[in-house]
Parts: sequence; structure tokens; C-alpha cells
Amino acid sequence: MAGWVVSQHAVRAAGEMAPRFEVDPLWPKPLPNHWVIGATIGVTVDSNDHIWIIHREGSLEEKEKYATWSPKASECCAAAPPVLEFNEAGDLIGSWGGPGQGYDWPSSNHGIDVDYKGNVWIGGNGRTATNAKLAADEAQMAAAGGVHDSMVLKFTQSGKFLMQIGKPMMSKGSNDIANLRLPAKTMVDPKTNELYVADGYGNRRVIVFDAETGTYKRHWGAYGSKPDDTQLPPYNPADPPAKQFRTPVHCAMLANDGLLYVCDRVNDRIQVFKTDGTFVKEVFIAKNTLGDGAVFDIAFSKDPGQKFIYVADGSNMKVHVLERDSLRTLTTFGDGGRQPGQFYAVHSIATDSKGNVFTTETYRGQRVQKFLYKGLSAVTKMDQGTVWPKTK
Repeated sequence: MAGWVVSQHAVRAAGEMAPRFEVDPLWPKPLPNHWVIGATIGVTVDSNDHIWIIHREGSLEEKEKYATWSPKASECCAAAPPVLEFNEAGDLIGSWGGPGQGYDWPSSNHGIDVDYKGNVWIGGNGRTATNAKLAADEAQMAAAGGVHDSMVLKFTQSGKFLMQIGKPMMSKGSNDIANLRLPAKTMVDPKTNELYVADGYGNRRVIVFDAETGTYKRHWGAYGSKPDDTQLPPYNPADPPAKQFRTPVHCAMLANDGLLYVCDRVNDRIQVFKTDGTFVKEVFIAKNTLGDGAVFDIAFSKDPGQKFIYVADGSNMKVHVLERDSLRTLTTFGDGGRQPGQFYAVHSIATDSKGNVFTTETYRGQRVQKFLYKGLSAVTKMDQGTVWPKTK
């Protein structure tokens, strides 16, 4: 087994610098049409610094949809379309979503990415054809049986359907090269136009396709090995590192230098690979975290070398700031709560060209937040807590 393991508890050097953020409590602006959003399970930023999110309409409670009852029960509210586009000022400038003609919309949409050509990619983690609650232990979602969301979808920014890879109920497991199985997130390499899929909630792998034709290229599991769908016992931080990914394999993010960072969420780790699947190294984040796991999603800082990694930790309700080269945790920000700058199940994370960070929250979090980049500051404590704007 190649590579090496890094502990997140490495001692910080005196005077070490890390990015500093403050929440923007007035972003985004209120939605029109009495719209509300449900579990918000994807965020991405396009080349124009437009912020895209995707949420689950079906996760709203009935009383959040009174305006859609027949007869109408009250003036408010109704589910917003699942795909929403905001500008930097927080204005809603676009909205759309399926189902539609010629493609299979996920029963539980999951993850959104706008690639370097402007195409919008969407995954899903719904086991059944209609929206249903997820398993209490998402690490057990790889159990045998057909699943509906065995595909990823490609659209234009206006919502025109372009391509589907995979078909509902057709997945045959982690070594099926034609179908996916509850894919969590996608990204396209602008150098090769290859689509990387974190696949996902049902499979235990990264799989790569041609982003134009959908042609299969390659796939691999943990440590670059062939994935194995044998159900693993519950995660135990005292056990040796698992030889396979646990479900969900929740993200696959490619840095500018060609290293691919994979979120092995319930194993509380990030594994790093070359683009051919060669394992390079791994790091554990909040290793004693049980339940949903600690590594939900990652984003890179916007300096040319992408010196820092931001890790969304939905169980511990915070964002970890790592030095990318060493994979050391420098500091964290955020805390559990409902106020701006706090989180309930922070799920997805993205950065814009100015270095600002955007997060979304799943389950009952149901929101998107913006954290303003305030430059580099000396690290004075590991956990910053709620990064409220400083008063002048």
C-alpha cells in the first residue's frame, strides 16, 4: 500500500497563518413567490461567480406547503424549484428542475456542479421511485436491491437536458461500468473533459467518464484497489483503517495540480489520489466522530497554489481549515445552531473567485450561507466558533 497517513492533531507552528472568515447574515436575499427551500444538498460556483444550489422539495413538511394544498390552506408557502441560481449580491436570478421529458429526475437529488463549459451536473441518492426518508445509518445504504437513482444528469444552465449516464433500477454494484448507484457528487476536469463521480451512497468507488459522450474510462475503490461491496461493520475509530470506502463516498474534488481528494465520509477521512487512481495519502478528520461521519465535502482556497482545504463537517457542525500540502488542520469555524454563522448539518461547500465560502445545510438546516473572506490571520485557537462580523 503506497502513501502515508497524516493525523489532524499535528502541532501548529507559532504564528501560523490561516484564512479568516465572517458570516454575511444578510445573504442571500429573500426568495420570491413565498418560496422556501428544503434540505439543501449541493452548492457550486460557476465562472461568473454565480452561486448554484440544489435542494429537496420533498423534504419540506406539509405545513411548509400550505399554499399548494387544494383547497389552498394559506398564503404561504410553496417549495422553490430544486435548482436555484444566485448572483454575488444574493439575488435569485434563475430557477428550474425536473422531472422532464427524456430523462429520469432523481427521487432524492444530491449534489450539483457547474463545469468549466457551463454545464450543470446533478446526482441523486433515492432508493425508491418516490421521495423517501434516508436510512438512519447512511453507511448501510449499500445493501442489496435495486435503486432508482443509478444515474447522473447533465443540463444547460437554463435547464435543457443534455445527457444521462446510467438508468434507474439497473445498477449491479461497484464494478458496473454502465450504471451508478446513488451518486453523491460530480466534477469535470477542464484539462481532459473527464467527469469524476463520487459513487456514492450505494457504491464504494470513484468512477470516471468522458463528459461529452458518457463513455466509461476507469474506476477504483479505497487505496486505489478494486472496490468490494461486502458490507462493513459499523465504523469504529479504534479499528485499523478500512480497506474499502464506507458509504457514502461523498465527494471527489480535483485540485489544479492533478491530485484528487475523495470524501470517505463515515470513515472520517480524506483519501488523495492521482487521476489514474494511484493512492497518494490520507488524513483523518475528527476521527472519533460516529453516526454521519465528519468529511461531508471539501473546497479549495482560491490562491494559485490552492494552499488550503475547507472541509464541511456535518456531524460536528463546523468547517475545518486544512493546509493542503501537509493535510494538517489549522483551525475550524462554525458551531451548532440556527443563527447565521452556525450550522445544522453543514453538507456542501464551495468557494468563489474572491475566496468567499458558501455552505449548504441538509436535514432541517435547509439553507445556504455566505462567509466573507477576510484575508490571512494568525491562528490563535483551534475552534473559532461562530464567526460573527466584527463591530467597528
